Amino acid sequence: MSRTTALRVTVWNENRHERQNPRVREIYPDGIHSAIAGFLTEAGMAVRTATLDEPEHGLTDDALNGTDVLIWWGHLAHGEVRDDIVAKVQRRVLDGMGLIVLHSGHYSKIFRALMGTSCALKWREADEKERLWVVAPGHPIAAGIGEYIELEREGMYGEHFDIPAPDELVFASWFEGGEAFRSGCAYERGSGKVFYFRPGHETYPTYWHPDVQRVIANAANWARPVDRERPVYGNARPLEAIGAKTGKGGKAE
Repeated sequence: MSRTTALRVTVWNENRHERQNPRVREIYPDGIHSAIAGFLTEAGMAVRTATLDEPEHGLTDDALNGTDVLIWWGHLAHGEVRDDIVAKVQRRVLDGMGLIVLHSGHYSKIFRALMGTSCALKWREADEKERLWVVAPGHPIAAGIGEYIELEREGMYGEHFDIPAPDELVFASWFEGGEAFRSGCAYERGSGKVFYFRPGHETYPTYWHPDVQRVIANAANWARPVDRERPVYGNARPLEAIGAKTGKGGKAE
């Protein structure tokens, strides 16, 4: 797609914490998805939202075909996401749609399907400081970010994080309790790009932090589909004539 065309982004959120937990509702009164959609819209993207309880989880064929980059936030209800919808999303990623997986989305069906591992980790909720160090300062996802992002209060994720080694590691976190974590992991899967970004526990105002917003916007632009014909697979006709006939001694006649 052309860089002059507005990037079409769908922000998916299970939207359960906001309806069940007053503390989360106070921070994100219109839902985490609306908060993310707001700053991406301000960045010039064409944004729609989708939630778990919509028909087909809001991810119909038309919706997915009209999405360049899908952003995914889930936590309480990973198991409620239909397997056929996960399969559709996976096919779209392999065909070129970008996918940004946030925070507890590490354990979503779609992220585990694309990683092929459990994606398990250590965790703790203790109101501790997180410092996300930029370990790939030349990467476009880190554009406009200083040496690190500091969050005064976040939930802790710790190693070992059971994922394949990232193609590129952009951020690594340190936590006040002493743990470290690979918190910004970039992958290519088929023709699509996938980025996992760790911060975003629902009881903290993380998605209002300007540097976190910048990283997510950068990641969406990085993951945009490449404007090219998709690869062709299967039995192929030769591009050139194959094999001149040979006579005795293996020399061409």
